[in-house]
Amino acid sequence: MTPPAHPGLAPLTEATLHHGLTDLAQRDSELAGLLQRLGPPPLWARPPGFGTLLHIILEQQVSLASARAAYDRLQAAADPLTPARLLELDDATLRAVGFSRQKSAYARHLAEAVLTGTLDLAALPTLDDDAVRGQLQAVKGIGPWTAEIYLLMALGRADAWPVGDLALAVAAQEVKGLERRPDAAALHALAEGWRPWRAVAARLLWHHYLSKPAVR
Repeated sequence: MTPPAHPGLAPLTEATLHHGLTDLAQRDSELAGLLQRLGPPPLWARPPGFGTLLHIILEQQVSLASARAAYDRLQAAADPLTPARLLELDDATLRAVGFSRQKSAYARHLAEAVLTGTLDLAALPTLDDDAVRGQLQAVKGIGPWTAEIYLLMALGRADAWPVGDLALAVAAQEVKGLERRPDAAALHALAEGWRPWRAVAARLLWHHYLSKPAVR
């Protein structure tokens, strides 16, 4: 079966990822060079739900490794990790896990939104990208970057594009030979020609970024 020309709401699979990579490589010589040099990037898929959103909140403005360690400690402290169980943890426990005061508040806002039904995580896969962004960003502590990473990794949307991502900006500067690191507006403009596969392009750029750990 031929993969769809436009992915729509369907989560990316290995088949549609490769279809998107082929399409991008035909349109962009620098991306084609990356694909030839590094091979296909991973899907980097995460399970949708409360835990993944919390994990992404922990990743805001810190290294992936430190966020992963904090998330692992959180899972040990709140087993099973549910909104109700999160709200039972006091501030001292959350600080010991690795939450800042601000992120503790964000985690509680998220848990309360899920418990009250203000945010229906189970319904998000049925909504288009803009509607998902609106639902998520209505929760205090979830901004554009967090919403876009959730769209890209948890919902597998093929055209999500996290313009506030530092690694993405660094990779784009290197791959495109830009004089300066692109800001959000420049990254948005740069990726217009990659629609409807911007999330596939993001994976390829992250693949490049992670291929140089000694430099990073």
